[in-house]
Amino acid sequence: MAHAEKTHVSAQSSAGKTEASATGPVRRRWLILLLSVGAGFLLTVVWSAEFVDRTIGGNIARTALGHDPEAPISGAVAGIVFAFTSGLAGTFTACNIAVFGTVAPILGAAGSRWGRMVQALKPLGWMSLGMITVSALYGALVGVVGTSMPQFSEAESAPGVLSGRSVQSMVAFGAVGMAMLYMGLSALGFVRDPFERLRRRFPNVQSIFMGALIGGFLIGRPYPLFRQLFRDAAESGNVLYGAAAFTLQSVGNIALMSVVFVALTVVAGGRMQAWLARPGRAATLIAVTLIVAGAFTILYWDIRLLARREIIPWYPVAPWAA
Repeated sequence: MAHAEKTHVSAQSSAGKTEASATGPVRRRWLILLLSVGAGFLLTVVWSAEFVDRTIGGNIARTALGHDPEAPISGAVAGIVFAFTSGLAGTFTACNIAVFGTVAPILGAAGSRWGRMVQALKPLGWMSLGMITVSALYGALVGVVGTSMPQFSEAESAPGVLSGRSVQSMVAFGAVGMAMLYMGLSALGFVRDPFERLRRRFPNVQSIFMGALIGGFLIGRPYPLFRQLFRDAAESGNVLYGAAAFTLQSVGNIALMSVVFVALTVVAGGRMQAWLARPGRAATLIAVTLIVAGAFTILYWDIRLLARREIIPWYPVAPWAA
């Protein structure tokens, strides 16, 4: 009993130290900012949507479904299965990595593996709450008016012209990117923490907000398999089907990352928290993941997209990513 109590106190103490370090001063913050923005920019140069969406995502979906993922969706049950599978196939995005990177520093360091697992599941649960809320609401909206939305269009993109679908993607991802960038700057101390007051009453508000950002990916996502799901939900005119399908798509999107995250927490949680206990390290991890993802999202979905539509003259792109 005494040992268990000592372990519990140690976990609370470690968690407290982590939270303190997350808000403590960060050394060389200008260098961290410049390197993070630079990494986000370089990622836009080498990132190939064709490879990630069709080669990786398409093969995952084809293996899981047992047939061509671009085949028509036949019925609500098939749509639900397709929703989760297409989400799973779209796991590998910079935004997903950033979201999970912000969760790691808020974990405690309970002595047992079971304790670390429970601690990992709590923030994932709050994050899922924000994600499911946004996904379900957007899915319901698609079930009502989806055929009138820009995402429903299958019109080919033309040089010098921004389609409604492209504008929706630019606005949605631009907003997500700006939110991530601001939170990253906040972690470095450049701007005020947007959740400082709310966190006193609602300690999990940041995890909920990060989940909402994942749900927000659906609002602008041009990913071919998601667009197929979008059109199916829109044509169904069924609010419940739209909400369920979009929720499962988002759940599938974080499923693999969640499993990896929990496994790493169980196996290496103690060592990870010991490393993060040094002042400034937790804040640095949060800042780097958010700024890299935020810069990538803004540059890729707004600036590089304008270059692809030949509205601005040039944006550097690797040969395999053109």
